[in-house]
Amino acid sequence: MTNEKLAVVTGASSGIGKELAKLCAKDGYHLMLAADEPAIQQAAEALGSHGVTVEAIEADLATEEGVDRLIAGIGDRDVDLLFLNAGRGLGRGFVDQDWKKVRRIIDTNITGTVYLAHQLGVRMARRGRGRILFTGSIAGFMPGTFQAVYNGTKAFIDSFSIALRHELQATVTVLMPGATQTRFFERAEMMDTKVGADEKDNPADVAEAGYEAMMDGEEQVISGWKNKLQVAAAHVTPAGTLAEQHRKMAEPGSASKG
Repeated sequence: MTNEKLAVVTGASSGIGKELAKLCAKDGYHLMLAADEPAIQQAAEALGSHGVTVEAIEADLATEEGVDRLIAGIGDRDVDLLFLNAGRGLGRGFVDQDWKKVRRIIDTNITGTVYLAHQLGVRMARRGRGRILFTGSIAGFMPGTFQAVYNGTKAFIDSFSIALRHELQATVTVLMPGATQTRFFERAEMMDTKVGADEKDNPADVAEAGYEAMMDGEEQVISGWKNKLQVAAAHVTPAGTLAEQHRKMAEPGSASKG
């Protein structure tokens, strides 16, 4: 497999990550998929029908040990495409959250992501070849009342990815979606919020926007025109106003308020 194109996708058991993996398979990339749940094996089996080799590793990418397990699975193979998509959210007020869950959000969204980017980015820099797509979020543009830690982690990723692109003078792209129809809000305990109950973007459309931007060498892409408008407004709106707007979307029980 050393002469075959290889794509690595994290958070690939469902949602945007699974859709990104499908796009890679259609383009003939052999796949290394990773997620922290057994469903990653089913996702890999489904993608095998595209005629490419698909490997799956169940690993906790919030830990260095989990990332190291993924890297060991890759071995000395060159990675052509790296999709840093694994991420978690957490709703409710910060002081009401369990610290272990808070720490897991930070370690998944930032620590594990940055560690994997460093370990595989070193290889790409040495080769002078390879593409990286980070899954950030438009949440990074606004203070996340009742979602403070998540939005903070995405602000980091949005910023970090663009800085890395300009350091490497290489193809690093950040995908910044809005609310997407995945298991995110269920896992984040936000199904009683307005944003949890509202209609959301199709993960296949979001993945396609990110994949095309990456392959075209773009710096960043905001998927969906409504999200583009929201980000444009965020640039000229005071932070306190944005925080109160976010409260209306993410406050527990806001789904019943209309």
